[in-house]
Amino acid sequence: MRVVLAEDLFLLRDGLVRMLEAYGFEIAAAVESGPELTRALAESEPDVAVVDVRLPPSHTDEGLQCALAARRARPGLPVLVLSQHVEQLYARELLADGDGGIGYLLKDRVFDAEQFIDAVRRVAGGGTVMDPQVIQQLLSRRSRDSPVGTLTPREREVMELMAQGRSNVAIAGQLVVTERAVAKHTSNIFGKLGLPVSDDDNRRVLAVLAYLDHGRTQGPPR
Repeated sequence: MRVVLAEDLFLLRDGLVRMLEAYGFEIAAAVESGPELTRALAESEPDVAVVDVRLPPSHTDEGLQCALAARRARPGLPVLVLSQHVEQLYARELLADGDGGIGYLLKDRVFDAEQFIDAVRRVAGGGTVMDPQVIQQLLSRRSRDSPVGTLTPREREVMELMAQGRSNVAIAGQLVVTERAVAKHTSNIFGKLGLPVSDDDNRRVLAVLAYLDHGRTQGPPR
């Protein structure tokens, strides 16, 4: 599996290259700036891109914007974005760009090799991966006027795991319930959020977007 990696810190970039190679990935390119990332994504045609949000020369959201531009040129390009801090707007912008093959992970997660590699593989396979801390911040917000606020505690647990990219089978195992029970909870979640009937993968992404919208419109966590 071919990977394009973009990270401006040499030691972290070198460490990620070594880790990915140790798990059988082929590094198509390892770059440190936005312009280099743009070229690498266009020329290498990787199976997945692992991209730091903030890259030179702007050190703002250049990595994210390069990745989104690459996805517009090549729809469905799997992208896992790395960020130093929880930035809900970045997560929302990435999710809004398309279905599947997208992830948002805090850099702290890369020090857990198995967790990081699992995230890369899931995104490369077309899945959606959201960092648990992003979801936890969103879950800390309450609003009686929002349909998100109508979810039961169990539905919120299911939503948190769903937003992390977990399948119904994995959610059932985590919560020690039946897969049928999880399917019922997800159906209730989709209904309460007013999501139209479509394939489940699409509705899962829309459900996460509903959380992100909810978190963005509320004040600081109480």
